[in-house]
Amino acid sequence: QVQLQESGPGLVKPSQTLSLTCTVSGGSITDNYYYWSWIRQPPGKGLEWIGYIDYSGSTYYSPSLKSRTSISRDTSKNQFTLQLSSVTPEDTAVYYCARVPFDSWGQGTQVTVSS
Repeated sequence: QVQLQESGPGLVKPSQTLSLTCTVSGGSITDNYYYWSWIRQPPGKGLEWIGYIDYSGSTYYSPSLKSRTSISRDTSKNQFTLQLSSVTPEDTAVYYCARVPFDSWGQGTQVTVSS
């Protein structure tokens, strides 16, 4: 059974870069046909898809966040990473990593953007 776990700082200052890592166990991020995604949920709002990286390393981003988003991976550690630059308080959210087709999710990690 695949398990995912997010890690990273819970507090980021405005204008800085948010960086989160998702560690995957019980499966490989290079397994064919699976994509590995980042999603977030701001307080009081619904889920928002950020982007994903596929089994070959290709990336796809939400158009609304594309200019600030980068998703990469470390296959030796079976991890994939989210970087979101120039953050503002509107980027405050619970951030989740998940395997597409969204059958496995991490527990989520709260990130607050504040000075």
